[in-house]
This record gives sequence, structure tokens and C-alpha cells, in this order.
Amino acid sequence: MRDTFKWDSRRARHVMRRIDVRGVGAPLASATKTGVSLREDLDFSVWNPDSNVSNYKLVEPDDFVIGLRSFQHGISHSEVRGIVSPAYHVLRCLDGLEPRYYKYYFRSQLLISKLANITQGIRQGQSIDMDAFADVRLPVPPLREQQRIADFLDAETARIEALGVARSRHLELLRELSVARVTSAFKLGSDVPGVRLGYLATIQTGVTVDASRASGSDDVTRPYLRVANVQAGYVDLNEVAEIVVPRRLAAGSSLQTGDVLMTEGGDLDKLGRGTVWEGQIDGCLHQNHVFAVRVNKRLLDAHYLALLTRTVPARVHFESTGSKTTNLASTSSSKIRDLRVPLPPVRRQQAVVAEVDEALAAIGEVVSAVQRQRHLLAERKQALITAAVTGQFDVTTGRGADLS
Repeated sequence: MRDTFKWDSRRARHVMRRIDVRGVGAPLASATKTGVSLREDLDFSVWNPDSNVSNYKLVEPDDFVIGLRSFQHGISHSEVRGIVSPAYHVLRCLDGLEPRYYKYYFRSQLLISKLANITQGIRQGQSIDMDAFADVRLPVPPLREQQRIADFLDAETARIEALGVARSRHLELLRELSVARVTSAFKLGSDVPGVRLGYLATIQTGVTVDASRASGSDDVTRPYLRVANVQAGYVDLNEVAEIVVPRRLAAGSSLQTGDVLMTEGGDLDKLGRGTVWEGQIDGCLHQNHVFAVRVNKRLLDAHYLALLTRTVPARVHFESTGSKTTNLASTSSSKIRDLRVPLPPVRRQQAVVAEVDEALAAIGEVVSAVQRQRHLLAERKQALITAAVTGQFDVTTGRGADLS
């Protein structure tokens, strides 16, 4: 390991200066966990509470931005020119320093741990104490050393990120393979009739929360599934709410084992995906935005229906009939009833489920392995950055800390 104590260190106020330029015409930008990006380039929407941006702060390439989440992912480096929220703080390296070195240092676990110690507030209200940050000591290696470290990390992180992209593409292909495998199982031949789901099942609507309703003597408290609990392919029971309702309503609105849960609204890709309720919680109710599809067990297997909702034809049905807004979509009980179900005998349905489950389990093992690889790559990248910017790893010889 190298002698890190030979590097100079200075308080942040002697390494960075705060920039506060406002009233400049430039595109909107946001500080994200990967850096400062123009909002038009983001694949998610950012809420802008005020159309008047005259008070927004200018950020230039190689500036740094302390945002609302910097205590979690570090300080964001900018490669764009834009304007950011007045709640952000814009910093710029003093002359004679290499911004690319600090781009990596400000993402290191060492710096993130320092930010955690100077964060004020709780939960969503957390922010970094800028006066305390000004006193944080930052390493200042010789300029040539800063440049060597930045060049090394530019190359190495690009290589790791390329491997990560390849793993992500692998996961996408595995997802497509899963859909294809499920879809192929439902091509059961021209002799298998397609029956409207409405002839094979009833749909129980959920309970509407009425906060203004006065309590009654006959009220009971029951567990209560919300939209957030119903995921594609499983039910998340980590946080189950409770609701107080009349006993009679609870008795007529409880979930039954074998109900296929479908959410009314949400992401388009999740719309209409079925999840079988296995009776994990006795007397559980469900929100009015969650449909409980109760099949006629003599004609239709619940797990067969849940699998059917993952096929290409089912996805096309729900995505083409769903009502869409900017980011969300919704379906209805009538559209669920209109879904066409290939209907072989129940024993054949159960055989299809068993065959597909076995195939999906094999695919799932590969998915888990690829996800572990992607996680290890992220850990490797973070360890390499932290070791290089703190001098534990000699980038000129490739020797130093054990990063395995």
C-alpha cells in the first residue's frame, strides 16, 4: 500500500468555490446518482413545482452539484450546461486542480461517509450542512497524480460499465426468453377453444377507504392489501396496512385462496398481470384498486390464468385496451372479463403450469447468477474508485489494495 500521508489535504473551501449565477437562459438540469443530466435526457419525469425558473442556478461542464440525495450517492459531476434548482449548491474546482479526479473522489465511499456525518434533517427533509462541508478536508494530490488517477479511472470504469451493460442486456434477453416460453405453452392447437374470461370467473371489487366515516359498534379491524402489495408474480407482505370496516362488509369482501389479484392501474407493463393469492393472511381485504378474479375451479385453474396474463397476447390485450395517462395506465373489470382464455381441460391446464414453472425456475437460476455478477461489478467499481482516489492503489503500476 502506498504512503497516503504524503498527499496534501485542504479544507473544502480551499479546493472548491461556490457558484451562484442566476437568470441565465439554459435548459433544465437535475443532479442524479450518475451525474448532472439535462432533464430532457432523463428516462423519468422530474417534478418542477414552479414554471418560473429565473431563480435557478447555472451549472457549467466540470462543475459539481450538491443535490437533495448527495448524502446517499455523492456529489454530482456535470458534463452539461444547464440550470438547476435553487435548492442545489453549485461548486467549481479552484485553478490548478483536475475536476475529473474530484468527480471520482466525490463518488467514493469515503466522501459519502463524510457527507453522512454533516447531513441535517430526517428522511425526505435531509440536506447537507454547507458550512460543515466547507470544513471537510479533501485530499489534494500533485496535479500530475490527479490526472493519472483520473485517466486510469476513466478507462477502468468504462470497462466495468461496458461489462455491466452486457449483463443488463443478458437479463433483458432472459426476460424475453421467459415471455416466449410462457407464450409458447398457450399455443395449444386449433382444437382448443378461446373463451371470454367473464364466462369463467367472477370479479370481486375491493373496499374503498372512507376516512370521514364514523366508527360503529360493529366495526372490525382487518389486514388490507393495497396496490403496492400486488407485484408482478408475487404478493409483497412486508408492509400490510389495516383498515376498520363494518363486520358485514369485511365478511363479503375478504380474499379467498386461489383468487387471482390484478391491479386496476400502474405501469403499463404491469397492467393486468395476475398474481395468485395463496391465503397467506386470514380475513385479508383488498383495496378497491385491486381486483380479485375468482375462477370457476371446475373450468379454470387459477395459476393457469396467472401465467396466461404474462403471455404476449394477454400483454397486447391489456396494453391496447388500457386507459393511458402520461406515466400510468389503468384497466377495468370489463376489460379483464374480455380477455380470451384458451381452455383445455383443467388437468391439461395444471400440466401446462407445471411444465412452465419448471422452465421458468431454470431461467430464474441464470437470472440470479447474472444479477449477482452485476452486483459484484458495481462493488468492484466502487472499491476501485475509493482505493485509487485515496492512494491505496498505485495507478501507475496497478499495485495496491486487494480489491477482490
